Amino acid sequence: MHPILTKIGPLSIPTYGFFVAAGFLLGAALALRRARQEGINPDVITDLAFYILLGTLIGARIYYVGEHISYFKSRPWEALYLWKGGLAFYGGFLGAFLMALWYVKKHKLPLWPLADLLAPSVAAGETVGRLGCFSAGCCYGKPCHLPWAITFTNPHSLAPLGIPLHPTQLYHALANLLIFLILIWLYPRRKFPGQVFLAYLFLYGLARFSIEFLRGDPRVYIGPLSLPQWFSILAMAGAVSMLILLHKKEEKK
Repeated sequence: MHPILTKIGPLSIPTYGFFVAAGFLLGAALALRRARQEGINPDVITDLAFYILLGTLIGARIYYVGEHISYFKSRPWEALYLWKGGLAFYGGFLGAFLMALWYVKKHKLPLWPLADLLAPSVAAGETVGRLGCFSAGCCYGKPCHLPWAITFTNPHSLAPLGIPLHPTQLYHALANLLIFLILIWLYPRRKFPGQVFLAYLFLYGLARFSIEFLRGDPRVYIGPLSLPQWFSILAMAGAVSMLILLHKKEEKK
């Protein structure tokens, strides 16, 4: 709705970048708070957050550019224009996971307890970050005539102008807020390490799979489903499989 947050002389501050940064900082703050409560060295979380941010940005942008390669072939320099939107969640998630896995193994840290600690932060950060998508007009929905339909009018918006659309960015934000609340409730009640993280993976996959049906921006389809929907199916299946394995492992103790 408002792609440019403010202008300071010739410098424009994009609203998308502001919300993405705010989401990351919120997630990091929540993780640091939880780390102190759990007696974990906050410096570990601070260092890990840096590598996660790096992995997220690289993975998310590579995925997005690959998904829209026909556009970027003629203007490859725009692959660096992060402030205009265009960070794909599953690419960012994979990049962050690989970077975090490398860091955890290098420093011989417990993988699943840290994953549980970070999972609510990811959901919280995604909630705020999606407001950036809404501001930029990316990740927009299909045309609809529901009472809460959104019509974009700003000429700098990435969404089609003058057409009532599903506010899929807000659907994503609300879904992630609900997931965050569920994870916060689950964390002190977890039965084994990894349960919170895998619950997040399943719930996000379910939400993303559902909302994808309402997305109107260009999608890559494999058969009847979009590429993110296939990733969502893999995420849900992987989460359920690992939950069963970890639960059985816990019962044998």
